[in-house]
Amino acid sequence: MFATGIENSIPTINHGKTRIDEMDVCGHYERWREDFDCVQEIGINYLRYGPPIHRTYLGPNKFDWDFADMTFAELKKRDITPIVDLCHFGVPDWIGNFQNPDFPRLFAAYAGEFAERFPWVQLYTPINEMFICAVFSAKYGWWNEQKKDDRSFVTALKHLVKANVMGMIEILKRRHDAIFIQSESSEYYHADSPAAIGRAEVLNQLRFLSLDLNYGRRVDSGMYQYLLDNGMEREEYEWFLEHRLKQHCIFGNDYYQLNEHRVFADGHTVAAGETFGYAEITRQYYNRYRLPVMHTETNLWEGQHGDEAVKWLWKEWANVLRLRNVGIPTVGFTWYSLTDQVDWDTALREQNGNVNPLGLFDLDRKIRNVGKAYKQLIADWRNVLPASSVCLVVPIKKIGEHPEDETDDAAGRRLGGSGTQAKKAEA
Repeated sequence: MFATGIENSIPTINHGKTRIDEMDVCGHYERWREDFDCVQEIGINYLRYGPPIHRTYLGPNKFDWDFADMTFAELKKRDITPIVDLCHFGVPDWIGNFQNPDFPRLFAAYAGEFAERFPWVQLYTPINEMFICAVFSAKYGWWNEQKKDDRSFVTALKHLVKANVMGMIEILKRRHDAIFIQSESSEYYHADSPAAIGRAEVLNQLRFLSLDLNYGRRVDSGMYQYLLDNGMEREEYEWFLEHRLKQHCIFGNDYYQLNEHRVFADGHTVAAGETFGYAEITRQYYNRYRLPVMHTETNLWEGQHGDEAVKWLWKEWANVLRLRNVGIPTVGFTWYSLTDQVDWDTALREQNGNVNPLGLFDLDRKIRNVGKAYKQLIADWRNVLPASSVCLVVPIKKIGEHPEDETDDAAGRRLGGSGTQAKKAEA
């Protein structure tokens, strides 16, 4: 699956007074048809995309689907398969923030309503980058609740992951063959010195928490203590073990140059740049979860020479091929996102209006060099990969096909643990 995305980030800053709406500042609300033209110009068939939750979910049982109805009808008409991103770094004002214990229930209701309205949609990322969202909102103090303590972090994390799982449950009630592609940041922490090894080991355990809970995997003993010491009840932890939907999932992970960190003895960290790289870090996650893999986000600034992003694209694609060649089932690649972003250089925590040249297209919808390179990469590899390797085939139905005629008994059997809904195919 060759993909891109149109980011629908909506975190709040200034203690909830200011919302950073990436679709707004990038002009998508006015130019969405042009954006879909750009997707097709590259030759992309899969688009990470979702309605802006703060404009759609207006209150309990109150929705405004007008924009979603227009855009998703157009995606269906163009035969662009959406990977639906329902919550990206923020919530509507009436919900507040991720400390709200009602968030999981309220989000699950929203996810269910979306799946009811768009039954032809099969692929979902219910909540984007749960770990990063919890860290930036409740550990670093940048977004939303702007907390900076372990208890707030654990609270945000457990609410985000529970909301994700409950959202999957509600979607599966309506679309029994739904497939969930997590988009989670893949991190690694390198010890700067022997004195920093202990701290690096803790951080390298912490990075797995969101996915451990999401996939119903027992966390490491040190992390179990950490969770309970910071407000998670034993019954809350056991809930995740009892609601294991791993068999419906693809492990999607994101990798940027800032995903690797150098840890010092006093605990502070700095960016380490690309040290291990995508393939090695993904191997660590794959060995832990044993799920099909999709590279769900990467990008790089175009740079002063105009070819830095092109070189990064080639490097990330080489890493994807490396994973496939060593037997790790890798089913997709994504350059994120379609257009340049605004204020990514400050992680959306400041409202500066800086346009960051990260997209396949600039904000005038003119194709960048990396867009041309991605178009050529897709053309070169689209028909080669299925014929040159053994890999998992994702059972995606054509748009418009959904299991309306499936009996309740059959649906129950599939929902009850039929294993990963994928099959091996050899050309």
